[in-house]
Amino acid sequence: QVNLVESGGGLVQPGGSLRLSCTASGILARTNDMGWYRQAPGKKRELVAGVNNFGRVQYEDSVKGRFIISRNNAAKTVTLEMNSLKPEDTAVYYCYYSRLLGASGDYGSWGQGTQVTVSS
Repeated sequence: QVNLVESGGGLVQPGGSLRLSCTASGILARTNDMGWYRQAPGKKRELVAGVNNFGRVQYEDSVKGRFIISRNNAAKTVTLEMNSLKPEDTAVYYCYYSRLLGASGDYGSWGQGTQVTVSS
């Protein structure tokens, strides 16, 4: 069982920045993905950014050039730097771990979620 603990999030004005961090505990699969999904009210949960333990990253199109995901395999942490935030980035952000490359936390674990609100 892999548990995920998130930190960060909060309220920020449009154009501002926030940083989300997530730390995993437990034994991770030899190949795995970690990253972030988000879910806005009335919408489906969507992938924001993910990175596997080889360093390959993927981003949702709307965050490319604004968000940066990074990972520390030894510390079992993944961080999401969010810049130039927009109101449409408002959502609950969920850290995920997947033992199957390219899959979601349904194949591993989900964090408890952290609220990100972008508003003036």
